[in-house]
Amino acid sequence: MPGLVIDLDKIHHNAKTLVMRLGAHDISVTGVTKAFCGAPQLAKVLLRAGVTSLGDSRIENIERLREAGIDATITLIRSPMISQVDRVVAAADISLNTEPAVIHALSAAARKAGKQHGIILMVELGDLREGIMPCDIENILQSLRRLPNINIIGLGTNLACRSGISPDDDNMASLSALAEHIDAGDAVNATNAGGTEAGPFMPPLSVISGGNSSNLDWFFAGGTVGRINNLRLGEAILLGREPLHRQPIPGLHTDAIRLIAEVIESKTKPSKPWGTAAQTAFGTPAAIDDTGDIFQSILAIGQQDVDPNGLRPPHGIKILGASSDHLVLDTGEHPVPVGTEIAFMPDYAALLRCMTSPYVDTTYIGKTATPRSVFKSVPVFQG
Repeated sequence: MPGLVIDLDKIHHNAKTLVMRLGAHDISVTGVTKAFCGAPQLAKVLLRAGVTSLGDSRIENIERLREAGIDATITLIRSPMISQVDRVVAAADISLNTEPAVIHALSAAARKAGKQHGIILMVELGDLREGIMPCDIENILQSLRRLPNINIIGLGTNLACRSGISPDDDNMASLSALAEHIDAGDAVNATNAGGTEAGPFMPPLSVISGGNSSNLDWFFAGGTVGRINNLRLGEAILLGREPLHRQPIPGLHTDAIRLIAEVIESKTKPSKPWGTAAQTAFGTPAAIDDTGDIFQSILAIGQQDVDPNGLRPPHGIKILGASSDHLVLDTGEHPVPVGTEIAFMPDYAALLRCMTSPYVDTTYIGKTATPRSVFKSVPVFQG
């Protein structure tokens, strides 16, 4: 303890369900492994569920997948660091890009390695994270078309991650229209040039990646798909929820992942602190109401391991606060014995921090994993 308990059977169900629903509209799924730090166990489950490729934002995770023998198509879904281009072309088949200087460096690295590397150009459509402004795409394409060992295979975009801008028919139509415009222009230019393969004209764009799990609201509401033929899904598969409003997706498991932490102190204490108040280790504390004495428990997990705001506790238990190494709870009507393990449902932010903490164990269960017990003989309070 503390530990994540991950039901791979439920994740397989979620992935397979989304692959089938999207596949009926000719949209493929790139299964994103970054929340699990590129765990091969997850990658294998996603591939068995029918995802057509894998995606991760860290080259270290992709290298981990390759070392484990994963030979599927893998996309680096964060713009590459120019200092890592040799590693990118060695381990990743495709990368999402916005900077011509980086793509030139990828071309040189791919040529040196004797490999071809696929490029998806990311387009800015309002969320103001990464992306080329739409008006600049054509000029950038002109500068890239003659680069050796580089294949411009598609366009993509990312929404909702920085500014919360939702995917909708308008921005998805803009991405589709841009793809149509590029393909139409290339077709005309290639015809005028006699269709020679030596010309700087690309084949039609094969991948139009409309975004991530936040696109599912748009899709399930009957959004106009247009040229969109790929989504990059992580959170929806792992947690069974859409990211825009954190609502459950019908037919998916929302309890595939649980965080278990152990009680290290259990006492009756006043609800309101006393003395001169100043800042805490993590800033200014919220105002606390005086509700009298409470049953307070401390768990052996803290801000260093998890985002406390992203944990859903069991019914009747309230999270009061956290320091670096302690999570403080009001356990409601009953005291909880020391040694008790309490189960929480993490959201995506909490999951990410847990997976990158060396102090949080990970246990995979289900038919696709070798089960081992993570519970002791004391009670387990589950959310």
